[in-house]
Amino acid sequence: MTIEDLYHTMATAMGPQPWLRPGTPWAETPIEIMLGAILVQNTNWRNVKPSLINLKQATGFDPAKLRALTPATITPLIRASGFYRRKATAILDLAAWLGKHDDDLAALRRGDAATERAELLAITGIGNETADYILMYTLAHGTFMVDTYARRLFAWLGATMPKTYPAFQKRVLAQFPLGLHDCQEFHALIDEFGKAVKTQADFDRSFLAGRHLMV
Repeated sequence: MTIEDLYHTMATAMGPQPWLRPGTPWAETPIEIMLGAILVQNTNWRNVKPSLINLKQATGFDPAKLRALTPATITPLIRASGFYRRKATAILDLAAWLGKHDDDLAALRRGDAATERAELLAITGIGNETADYILMYTLAHGTFMVDTYARRLFAWLGATMPKTYPAFQKRVLAQFPLGLHDCQEFHALIDEFGKAVKTQADFDRSFLAGRHLMV
């Protein structure tokens, strides 16, 4: 089974994934999605919700209003998410980055994904996963996210993958020549599968049992 076969098999078995589509929860604006990507680091979504509600009340998810906040004023708003000092810095630096691009998301979507990724990674508190999440779900640059669920699934399927994030991602993207929507769907399918299939025994009862991934 190729990586593309895996995607189509999962899509057929699991159906469309509504992740971060307009009108879905916690996807009111692209900025909300960006903030959620930072806030969810090292915590669960239950702890992120109060922070997003507070930020919405304080800023309406307006980048200019985010830039008007300071570490002292933003910290109480996001305390529920944990690691709040680091996340406060990341959010303020992200808002500043958006300001350098005139808060023009349409222009960023037309821009060079590699350049934008490098700029995001230069922000303290934004790593590979968070940068790719922002690129894929707010800036329309398709990619593959190498998260815990992806690593576990590929291992269950017998694929020996590189240990580093960039090398793992590069190998997948070389064999997954599909567009933005499919990249978004693939990530959502893998994560939803991983939330339901947590052990080897679970996997052995799943629709992917007995399949082998050739990479």
